[in-house]
Amino acid sequence: MTICRDCCCGSADKHPETDHDAQLEAIRGAVGDRHRVRVSECLRVCERSNVVVVHPTPAARRAGARLVHLGDVLDDDLVGAVAAWLDAGGPGVATVPEPLTARVFNPADYAD
Repeated sequence: MTICRDCCCGSADKHPETDHDAQLEAIRGAVGDRHRVRVSECLRVCERSNVVVVHPTPAARRAGARLVHLGDVLDDDLVGAVAAWLDAGGPGVATVPEPLTARVFNPADYAD
């Protein structure tokens, strides 16, 4: 999983009600050693901050699964849904959990 933590994502200016450092630690805690968490510079989809990109497993990718971009991941319930989805197999293996379906987006729709 990749988490954007640059200009808008992770910004108290844009999301003052969110403790972004605590959220990153909650994500790391929720997925534990089972999944790798990467922190990225700006992914250029600021309209959808906080952005989380969920990666398929190598086997799922070989079978055709692709990255899934989630926007507006701002609370613990969504963090838990992402962790549960990864534990269930993630993109290409398990269906996107209902709490996340409205947050899925295509980053090409936001290209400059």
